Amino acid sequence: MGKIYKQLSIEERALIQTQLATGVKPATIAMGLNRSASTISRELRRNGWRRPKTPRGPGRPSVTGGYCAEAAHKRAQASTVKPRVERRLRPGTPLWAHVMRYLKTGYSPEQIAGTLALVHANTPSLQVSHETIYTAIYAMPRGALRTEVIGWLRFGHAKRRPRARGEDRRGKIPDMVSIHERPPEIEEQLVPGHWEGDLIKGAYNRSAVGTLVERTTLFTVLSKMDNASAEAALSGFSHVLNRIEAQKRLSLTYDQGREMAQHRRLTEATGVNVYFADPHSPWQRGINENTNGLLRQYLPKGSDLSGFTQEELDAIAWQLNTRPRKSLGFKCPAELFTPDAFDFKQHHAALFALGH
Repeated sequence: MGKIYKQLSIEERALIQTQLATGVKPATIAMGLNRSASTISRELRRNGWRRPKTPRGPGRPSVTGGYCAEAAHKRAQASTVKPRVERRLRPGTPLWAHVMRYLKTGYSPEQIAGTLALVHANTPSLQVSHETIYTAIYAMPRGALRTEVIGWLRFGHAKRRPRARGEDRRGKIPDMVSIHERPPEIEEQLVPGHWEGDLIKGAYNRSAVGTLVERTTLFTVLSKMDNASAEAALSGFSHVLNRIEAQKRLSLTYDQGREMAQHRRLTEATGVNVYFADPHSPWQRGINENTNGLLRQYLPKGSDLSGFTQEELDAIAWQLNTRPRKSLGFKCPAELFTPDAFDFKQHHAALFALGH
């Protein structure tokens, strides 16, 4: 059976009626028509067919519920009507042009919907829900354009491989401070300055990029790493953290990866207190895990990450930091982390001035 569903034809319905009259079971009819058994069962159910009862003695079998191919086909045609209202989001309209521009720059449908609601608050014709955007994209006819547009979407998080639940064999990091000893203000996310960190690794784990996400504003910082060693992590994280003002680099929550073995030296170099999550507990650093999923659009799995310069990584982080986020009330991380240095309206105007 193909992936594209087609309505039953009058010929198929006639064959269904004929085979039912001879006692053929619906599942067998479905196989003969190369159709799903559920397609045939729904067709029979909505047209009043009832399975005949087994006769108790000799004589003619009972009638098979009264399925009529002609009547069923007329009913199906009558149910197939054109929509009364033309689709709001369709190619050739100003709204479509706005949505395509945002998609091309990496915005998700939710971010587009939130941005349009803010920027065009007084123009309902230029507002749309994220569900409508998804529906319009997947309703496009198959072809190169549809493939290109779908390619602009972020398809969500990659599936995680199950992790071993047994004994942790990575070895203990000396002088670890548990996540359970963090001050309450970190958990409450009231004040910016508390970060979550991790590494994104490239092909065969031979290259890596450090990721840091501020818990309150979702502001993201990327760090170039020579490799995934403890020395490389110390050097890379120290470099990018020290570019941030001291009152906004207070703590870092990390997993128990060996690359953080030099955490005491990192604290000495940056003033950042390091806390360690429990083994196999990615939800304790959920903000960072989510951000890593978004970053895979730019740093795909199986690629060599060693070719990225720090300037290129800064540019990738800036794209995330200047996108509106639903969890922030469709404000940008940069708008909250550096309110005196970033103006979303100016950024939005510049974005469209460049023709994106």
